[in-house]
Amino acid sequence: MNEWENFVLHVLIQLVVIIAAARVGAWILGKLGQPQVVGEIVAGLVLGPSLLGRFAPHAVEFIFPPDATVVFRVLSELGLVLLMFLIGLEFDFSHLRQVGRTAVGVAGAGLALPFALGIALALWIHPLVAADVNRTGFILIVAVALSITAIPILGRIMIELNIHRTRLGTLTITAATIDDALGWILLAGISTLIHGDFEFSAVVRMVVLTVAFVAGCWFVARPLLIPCADYLLRRENGDLSLAGLSAVLIAVFVAAATTNAIGIFSIFGPFVLGAVVSDQHEFRDAASRRLREIVYAMFLPIFFTYTGLRTNVGLLESWQHWLICGLVVAAAMVGKMGGCGLAARAGGLSWRESGCIALMMNTRALMGLIAINVGRDLGVIPESVFCMLVIMALATTFLTTPLLRRLLPGD
Repeated sequence: MNEWENFVLHVLIQLVVIIAAARVGAWILGKLGQPQVVGEIVAGLVLGPSLLGRFAPHAVEFIFPPDATVVFRVLSELGLVLLMFLIGLEFDFSHLRQVGRTAVGVAGAGLALPFALGIALALWIHPLVAADVNRTGFILIVAVALSITAIPILGRIMIELNIHRTRLGTLTITAATIDDALGWILLAGISTLIHGDFEFSAVVRMVVLTVAFVAGCWFVARPLLIPCADYLLRRENGDLSLAGLSAVLIAVFVAAATTNAIGIFSIFGPFVLGAVVSDQHEFRDAASRRLREIVYAMFLPIFFTYTGLRTNVGLLESWQHWLICGLVVAAAMVGKMGGCGLAARAGGLSWRESGCIALMMNTRALMGLIAINVGRDLGVIPESVFCMLVIMALATTFLTTPLLRRLLPGD
């Protein structure tokens, strides 16, 4: 067997293992009242050095050789791009006029308070666990990781609980979108700062271009896309043909490439594109039918497994490490839930509704993991802190669904 065929064989074996483990994990965690995505994340950790790598390191080396990493990084990014488009499509933004002002308040408080707590905590733990990495970069990455909300995971949880078309769901997803847009801008700014070429004008440019992109999607892309979608659906009696699906994919990838070029990461563009045509119900249903299964069954498990393979809980050897890990989780939850809950209450919502929003905004899994991976790739997040932040992202997500089921009005 030549080198290329051997490489392809390993990729195929990895896909079999990843997809099978994700489905088993989703089934097990589903029995415990968790959304499927939590099981997929846990499956990724099981396949990594935290568990399988500890008891069968040679099996992990055989199944997941380092030379296949780039393939799975690309596949996971494609999955996130398509998922963000689906999340944008799935939400009903007709309530936005009623909740817009409150959503901005929730987003601002939900970003500012955990960011401030993250800075304070990172300042204290830097000499203890990260003395050999860039101090400023470490502090800012930790602060962003504690501040961000996972729109894709939050969206999936809302859809599973059937609250994505409610006033509460619209307010929360709008606040989360604002949070994440600002978070990606911060993350991009931090990246340029760490590389030594930070300029205030570059950050301003990203903000201006982001606003221009959103406006362009609404005022330019939407008037063009709606008649095109109607034409494609009429041709196939309400379904998307191969040509129609190709046109959708082209539009999604163009949006992703545009926001990637702006510097706020490729996943933001597809979400905005989906959101501006979310009121086109026939198109939404047809596109979702075509894309949802392959994204959920294949692409997302790849991302979670890739993160799990980079996470080693065994690095937290001392009680001091676990104490710091507990403080990271506490700061993340207090900052996010406190800021969002109080802002929602100040916006006129009941305490129960405010609690629901606080819980949902506390969900970090996917976006938190992305920010953490960026920090690690930039060299400012040590292995032990990477592990702590992954645990934080998992813990905040793990708590969301069971608590939300109890707190939702009418439950």
